[in-house]
Amino acid sequence: MINKKIAKIFKEIAEYLEMEDVQFKPQAYRKAAFLIDNLDQNLNEIYQEGGEKALKGLSGIGESIADKIIEYIKTGKIEYYEKYKKKVPIEFDELTSVEGIGPKTVKKLWKELDIKDLESLEKAAKDKKIRELDGFGEKSEKNILEGIEFVKSSKGRFLLGDILPVVEEIKEKLKNLEQVKKVDVCGSVRRKKATIGDIDFLVLTDNPEPVMEFFVSMPNVVKVWGKGKTKSSIRTEQDFDIDLRVIPKKSYGAALQYFTGSKDHNIKTRKIAINKRLKLSEYGVFKKEKRIAGKTEKEVYNAIGLPFIEPELRTDSGEIKAAKEDKLPKLVKLEDIKGDLHLHSNWNGGDNSIEEIAKAAKELGYNYIGISDHTKTLKIENGLNEKQLEEQRKEIKKLNKKLKGITILQGAETNILKDGSIDIKDNALKKLDYAIAGIHSHFKMREKEMTERIIKAMSNPNINIISHPTGRILKRRDQYKIDLDKLFKFAKKTNTVLEIDSFKKRLDLKDVNIRKAKEAGVKMVIDSDAHNIIHLKYMELGVFQARRGWAEKKDIVNTLSLKKLVKLFK
Repeated sequence: MINKKIAKIFKEIAEYLEMEDVQFKPQAYRKAAFLIDNLDQNLNEIYQEGGEKALKGLSGIGESIADKIIEYIKTGKIEYYEKYKKKVPIEFDELTSVEGIGPKTVKKLWKELDIKDLESLEKAAKDKKIRELDGFGEKSEKNILEGIEFVKSSKGRFLLGDILPVVEEIKEKLKNLEQVKKVDVCGSVRRKKATIGDIDFLVLTDNPEPVMEFFVSMPNVVKVWGKGKTKSSIRTEQDFDIDLRVIPKKSYGAALQYFTGSKDHNIKTRKIAINKRLKLSEYGVFKKEKRIAGKTEKEVYNAIGLPFIEPELRTDSGEIKAAKEDKLPKLVKLEDIKGDLHLHSNWNGGDNSIEEIAKAAKELGYNYIGISDHTKTLKIENGLNEKQLEEQRKEIKKLNKKLKGITILQGAETNILKDGSIDIKDNALKKLDYAIAGIHSHFKMREKEMTERIIKAMSNPNINIISHPTGRILKRRDQYKIDLDKLFKFAKKTNTVLEIDSFKKRLDLKDVNIRKAKEAGVKMVIDSDAHNIIHLKYMELGVFQARRGWAEKKDIVNTLSLKKLVKLFK
């Protein structure tokens, strides 16, 4: 949890520095924040085990940033940051969560309208004061108000990718208690929703009191909402609300099914039980007063005449009907994935060399990877031009001769320009093993224009994949206006693969659109969009969303062998 705090501080330092037009330093702090936020290991542990040297060994952590990490570990604060907070009393997190508002805009709003937080921003926009500022206008003001509404609608929700490490840490601690025989997470975390409201744990134990005492006394608990023999509730420093319930063995499966939900799924299963003159509850399946099932979820479903239904499918979106007809999909699994095709190296915005990425991917058991660095018009990521792509291809060729057990493909994440054209020449695209095209600008186009823009990109025979097809950023930006039915139809016609971008802030395509794409016969690819080798783990987040979208192995192209994949692209 210390990682999240330090990452937030470094992100805000970057914003303070950018406000002051300081060169280079903001990017260094932003890069460090990005790395720290995604680390698997606690910074405190890294420091205790290896000292300053171990911290400096982390990619993007230099002496100055390492010193500040040590200062926080020792004192709980960073003086450099505290001085900026006093000097510029702004709620950066709130203001920059609104799409289109960056540090320079924050500075202008603060200096000219004394806007310090989301509340004062909304008031100024509603009072029509922002449109009067130089560089703004009525359209900018309208976009800000829309952005504020989107942020407010996401309040109290947390990214699945942020919640899961916390869940695993707490689950491991509970499992290690001698009184605990079994522990499971349920609710929307188990169903793998893209954003999560709260966390629910079930525990099997004969001695609940020590378990409850441990739970409410965990580090980083800031409030105990309630503590009892069978249920306790807490809030952590990160504002996560967590419930823990103790369940007897005879009812454990029924409780797991009930508390996993969803609510609508449970309503349907209870109706099925009633129609069979049974009663289904969190305590079990009962025939009159006799419990006939309850120990496991499988026996609960079987008792009401259904096969086991995977948690990700429990959304009341046809899974009950499919279960009755024995037509449930055989969902794709993480172990089905044979390679990752959306990876950024240090040739542009990534942190690692191509060789480092290949070795890390090989450790994950991948057979192949695809390096797909940004291309020239994305200047913020040092996008590559045609000549640089040629040079990169030479390096990849050398590495493929050197490395054993994994093959490196060369792709590129090209930019779809406003008119739908691609920012790299066709003769350069033809030399790639595959080409990705994505939208990285002009997000506010009308539906017809945006749809035609992407369709034009798909019409290019050298484009194989459309990355993050709807452009959503969780908790920050909704998908852009687009006719997805038309898009899916054209993707099927052109054999264009649509991406399920696994990066924790994207998860795009989202679950309902994955299912629509599948039904339209469109092939998809699950990619991590990694900018550092520690992001390779995000692949599982994309797999979770694919499963929620009823995707099977046959729907996902990077479950194919290298030979079949190359044939598909060419």
